[in-house]
Amino acid sequence: MKKIKNLAQLDKAVVACTLCPRLVEWREEVAITKRKSYENEKYWGKPIPGFGPSDAEIVIIGLAPGAHGANRTGRIFTGDSSGDWLYRALHKAGLAKIPTSTSKNDGQELINTRILCAVRCAPPDNKPSNEEKSTCAPFMHRELELLLPTMNSIIVLGNFAFTALIPQLRVLGFEIPNPVPKFGHGHKFTALSPEGKKVVIVSSYHPSQQNTFTGKLTEKMLDRVILTATRGSKRAQ
Repeated sequence: MKKIKNLAQLDKAVVACTLCPRLVEWREEVAITKRKSYENEKYWGKPIPGFGPSDAEIVIIGLAPGAHGANRTGRIFTGDSSGDWLYRALHKAGLAKIPTSTSKNDGQELINTRILCAVRCAPPDNKPSNEEKSTCAPFMHRELELLLPTMNSIIVLGNFAFTALIPQLRVLGFEIPNPVPKFGHGHKFTALSPEGKKVVIVSSYHPSQQNTFTGKLTEKMLDRVILTATRGSKRAQ
């Protein structure tokens, strides 16, 4: 990953990755069999790169692409209910150009924000293995490293993203509280970079249907998390 000099190169490397046989087989099978409601669409069926500017101050980390969301559309958190919730909230906060994200060609742009996933391929049952998580980790490491000069806050969507982030912070040389704070919606802590830069880590329940349909996560709860993350931004609108 050290040879990758910028996010454009990293995105290309992500899309070309075939390191996890189970995930490759699954994402491609889904792209062929499709969901009936999307049977006339051409699925992306490849790993999903991050989305957003290379000088973002706010970084959002999810679990993995949805089989019929990002794996279909080719853009992270796009084309499914989770994305509907996330982009609507980002738009309200002035961090997304439009309140929806339906395809790679819909004109959506993120403002001062970049979204990435801990695992870049859609996994069966939304459950990547520990080995797959470990294999994909270098992509996350390099992306965070490239974003570090401008990054002021990180929003983690769900416990999986939270547990993936903590070791990355350690490898990057961050000082984090001891004991490590536990995941919980609205919980936050500050990590200190080797250069002495403070980065605020904010946790949120994932905007999955399991959480939004049951009321475990409401729009106001997600809005508050995003507001917390924007407070440290020099370019917040």
